[in-house]
Amino acid sequence: MSLVVDFLNTLDVEDDTDVLTNAATWRAWSHERGLEASPVSAARSARTALRAAVGDTVDPPPLAVPVTIELTSGGPALVTHDAVGAVMAAAARLAVLGQWARVKICPADDCRWAFYDESRNRSRTWCSMQVCGNREKARSWRQRRA
Repeated sequence: MSLVVDFLNTLDVEDDTDVLTNAATWRAWSHERGLEASPVSAARSARTALRAAVGDTVDPPPLAVPVTIELTSGGPALVTHDAVGAVMAAAARLAVLGQWARVKICPADDCRWAFYDESRNRSRTWCSMQVCGNREKARSWRQRRA
């Protein structure tokens, strides 16, 4: 779960930073997680598709990533040779476990941060109630008072 969320958050709208703007920062991100960096163009496509799949945009672009299933002494395992494959394998695990719907994008236009909803009833909306949720409540209150 954290690999998927970390990958989705390689784009930071609030700080206007993007790990995938160049190959060096993408390699560094991948190596910090013990992964082999994929081509940066493949990473951008994968991130766009995954963010769309969790609700960031309306139409997710098509995406296919090769992943192999190997039978090991510990049982079947999804095996990949690069960072994009590892992220997609982690996303597939979330889907198989019924947890994919818990990966969400903060609806605040100035945030768009990905997070994993750990609430019991899966109703969390904001990445942080103290920051984004509070800002939205304050805006709504000001509009009602105006």
